[in-house]
Amino acid sequence: METIKKIRVLQTIRQGKIGGGESHVLDLVRYLDKNLFEPVVLSFTDGPMITSLTQMGVPAHVIHTERAFDIGVWKKVKQFLQAQQMDIVHVHGTRANTNVLWAARSLGLPVIYTIHGWSFHDSLPAWNRKARILAEKFITRRTRLNITVSDSNHRTGVREFGSFKSTVVKNGVNLDKFDLEGTYPDVKASYGIPAHHLVIGYIVRITEQKDPLGMLRAYAHVCTNFKDVTLLMIGEGDLKAAAVQLAKDLGIADRVIFDNFRQDVPAVLNAVDIYCLPSLWEGFPIGVLEAMAMGKAVIASDVDGTREAIEDEVSGLLVPPKDEGALVAALERLLKDRAMRRYLQENAGKSVKAKFDVREMTHKIETVYQQVLAPL
Repeated sequence: METIKKIRVLQTIRQGKIGGGESHVLDLVRYLDKNLFEPVVLSFTDGPMITSLTQMGVPAHVIHTERAFDIGVWKKVKQFLQAQQMDIVHVHGTRANTNVLWAARSLGLPVIYTIHGWSFHDSLPAWNRKARILAEKFITRRTRLNITVSDSNHRTGVREFGSFKSTVVKNGVNLDKFDLEGTYPDVKASYGIPAHHLVIGYIVRITEQKDPLGMLRAYAHVCTNFKDVTLLMIGEGDLKAAAVQLAKDLGIADRVIFDNFRQDVPAVLNAVDIYCLPSLWEGFPIGVLEAMAMGKAVIASDVDGTREAIEDEVSGLLVPPKDEGALVAALERLLKDRAMRRYLQENAGKSVKAKFDVREMTHKIETVYQQVLAPL
């Protein structure tokens, strides 16, 4: 009996820390059909993702750099690709692409580029934004196929580049891991949050994109009207120190619990009543899908892919970005209205199961791989 040669697929991403893109890669390699595909992962920094991959039995490698277009690592990447005898290179995010594209193209390997949200956005200085648009235009035209994670990101590419083609494959969530019916340790008690308190969860990188300072200012207003509420801010990032200081300055430090990223996100979400993501922009936010899968009432900014994940007033509430008044109103509405909270929670769980199962996402990406390798 002839053995079918498996397709060796390299998944490459900028860092080994766990974020949306890294969760996507972990789930993708977990659910790929191992009878057809042999996944290998390359990251440009070490971190918990590498540990998780090792535990899964998926080969994971690190070639260290924290820079985009780092010519110093291109030769190492080319040697790695040759040694690993890859068939397809799947890059996740701009920085991974810029450090792998030359090597893969020089070896004649097809490159698939998943854009997990564009690297250019309106809050950048004009010169920086223009430079990033030019860089993205350059690399998207040199890949075999581009994947956008939302219709919004696809339209942005068309608008900014004039000519842009992509296949839209929306992110999915691991429903085995984020199981609404699962049993979890009591995270609320472990943080010393009183049992009768409602918990607002902000579980995300604490960076400008996720507007943590706006979150805190809105929450400070909520605190004046609601006493039995705690804000749980789980994450790390360059604005964390500023966020901790702002909580003190606003006089709400005793009403906010800060912690670093945790590996047991389902247990943390289980302790949350309202999940809040006041982002300024998004690709297609996996954190929102995870919260929805855990049956949480979600409040999020009406941006990019987020509005494709949430049906406003049905599976969550959408508010304008950087509108603290609207965020306060949405939070206070859900804190007061238990029936509305439950309505959103129930619909959120149903919506994710129906539309955003990671298995369906993986199947679509497998089809992309087979199309790319099919004889012309």
